[in-house]
Formats: sequence, C-alpha cells, structure tokens
Amino acid sequence: MTTSPDRAAAVSPARAGRVGAPWLALLAGPLSLGIAGPALVLGEVADDLGVEIPAATWLVTAFGWGVAVGTPLMAGLLARRGVRAVLAVCGLLVAAGALLVVAGPALPLLVVGSAAQALGCAGLTVTAMNLADSARRMGIVTASLAVVGSVSPLAGQVVADLASWRATLALPVVSLLAVPAAARRAMPPEPPGSRFDVPGAALVTALVTALVALPHWPAPAAVAAVVTVLLLIVRLRARPDGFLPAALARSPRFLGLCGVGLALAVVNFGILYAAPTLLARHTGWTPAQIGTVMVVPYLLGGALSWLVVAASGRMRPGVVTALLIGAATAATVVISFAEATPVLLAGMAAGSLAAASGQGVFAVYAGAVAEEHRPTAVGLLNLCYLLGAAFGPAITALMSA
Repeated sequence: MTTSPDRAAAVSPARAGRVGAPWLALLAGPLSLGIAGPALVLGEVADDLGVEIPAATWLVTAFGWGVAVGTPLMAGLLARRGVRAVLAVCGLLVAAGALLVVAGPALPLLVVGSAAQALGCAGLTVTAMNLADSARRMGIVTASLAVVGSVSPLAGQVVADLASWRATLALPVVSLLAVPAAARRAMPPEPPGSRFDVPGAALVTALVTALVALPHWPAPAAVAAVVTVLLLIVRLRARPDGFLPAALARSPRFLGLCGVGLALAVVNFGILYAAPTLLARHTGWTPAQIGTVMVVPYLLGGALSWLVVAASGRMRPGVVTALLIGAATAATVVISFAEATPVLLAGMAAGSLAAASGQGVFAVYAGAVAEEHRPTAVGLLNLCYLLGAAFGPAITALMSA
C-alpha cells in the first residue's frame, strides 16, 4: 500500500469515461436525505402509524442497514459488471423503495421501502466515489453528502409540512436525476477473471446485519457477529481473493482506517439525532426553528470538509487522522456537557466536519491499494463509515428512551 492517494485515485478502473463533478455530487448527495431527512418528523410518523418513537426509528435504522449492506455488495457488482449495471440495479431499487414508502399502509412495508432505497443509494454513492479520480473530486462527492445532510432535517420538515412525512421518506429518489448522465458518460471496467464469491458476500451481509442489530438486541447480535467473523476468517483462508480480499482484511492500516471512519460516523449521526432534543430543552424553539438553526453548523462542517479532503494529499496521513479524531472527541464532550446554544452549535459543526472529512480522506487513502482491490477497498471503507448511520440514531434513541 505504497501508492500515493492522488496517484491511486487517478488510475481508477472506472475512469473510462469522466463524469462531471456536479453529476457525481447529485448521484451521491441524496443518500443523506434518507439518513437525516426524517430527523424532525419521526414523531409525526409514530403518531400517524400508532407506534412509539423507538419503533418509528426502525425506518432510519433500516436505511442505515441498507446503506451498510449495499455498499460492499454494490462495490462487488461494480468491480464485476461495471458502472451501467450498478446504475440500472440501484435505480430500480431507489424507485421501488420510494413507491413503498409513499404507498405502504403499515410500518413493516415502510421499513422494507426504506431499506430498498438505501440499497440503491449505497450503490449510487459507491459508484460516484469510484468515479471520483482525484482528491478534489472525492472531496466534492463527500462534501455533497455532508452539505445535503446539513439541510436534510429542515428539508424533511418543509416537505412534510407541504406534502406529508411520506414524501419526506421518499426524498432520496432525486438521485435518479443523475443516473442517465452517469450512464452515458461512464464506461464499465473490464470484469475480473474470478467468479463472484457468493458465500463471502453472504457472510459480509450477515455480519453487517448483526452489527446493525447490536443496539436493539445486544446479546444475540453479539453472538451472531462473533460467529460470522469466525466463519469469515475460515472463508479468507479458503478464498483469499474472494468478496473480502485477504490483502485488505489483513492490513492493519486499512483496518485502522475503517475503525476510525466508523467512530467518526457514530459520533456525527448520534449528535445529529440528539441535537433537536437538546436544542428544544435549552431554547424552547419549535421543530421548524430547530431545523433552520441546525442548517448552519452542518452546512459549515460539510462545506469546510471539501477543503480538508482536497488538502489531505499534501499532509501526512497520521496528522490528518489525529486532527479528525480530536475534532470528533471535542464534539462529543461539548454535546455531552455544554448548555449554551452557541457552544452546542459549535459541537455539531465539529462533528460534521470530522465525519465528512474523514469519509473523503479515508476513501482516498483506501484507494492507494492494488488496482483490482480499489472498488472493494472504497466500498468496505464506506461501509464502516455508513454503518454509523445505523448505530448513531439507534444508540441515541435508546439512551433517550
């Protein structure tokens, strides 16, 4: 893993056709609408469906699960079938999921629709990240996720007021606007010679599912996760070039990037879902006012993350990582103990900046691997980061219950 990040990005196997940065941003950014859009409308969802808030939170948890599972699965599809195949499959998933959340009469169907949208959005996002052939373009992709995330709670509330909370849940469908342009301009990479590792993919999916269930059913989920990890170790020995390449699974540097990315994401998404309650407690503002104010720190953090990702190629990785960890730690302390509104907003901005920057920076670093492993490395890194979308809200809901 000695290739420089900028060089690794420049030789992306998906670069047969160059998709414009605005299309990449539109392809990836709406994923954040599914993660953060429902933040202010879960109470309304619960009331209309006749369920408790923790039950309604399953919509967000299912989206986080779909993103986490879909990222490595679609990265594998991308490596073997190319950009157009991923765009076609993921476009259908997003459309079908949007239809379910708009028309589904009961919570279970809405959860399925949310998961389907997430699977599709995950594939669109990992495709955009693999088509980003420089640190600057990667920064644009990850900044779009953060910037859209910053306005998502307010956008979700506005759409719910103008239409319904069902329309809020269907907001990720706007990513489909970028699919035709990406399909026209991007050519598929050459498929590898080896066959798709179905058992390896199934084990990774099972592990992600167990991890997503961990906050809800700690004991059985922990047992399932441990058993799946042991089976994955056996699979790695039998198929070192399989769905989870041994070169990545045995790399301390890559595993470290994944662990830090997950931690940054958990902090950010946990703060995102805790922030409305904290602000309401200390200010007495309405949900609309809270959503409006929350735009400022998250928009600031997302916008600044582009500068951090773009500059990361000129800085030592250890320095960048330490700075990001420091920012996330400071955000956690502030949110846990501060009571002054400006300080709380500063904590939100720090958490957003750390997570958004980490996603882009670590994706660039993860690209500095052997060319045949690049889509998988970026997909697995993004999996660990986006797994925080499932952990953060679930942990926050349980702590506040």
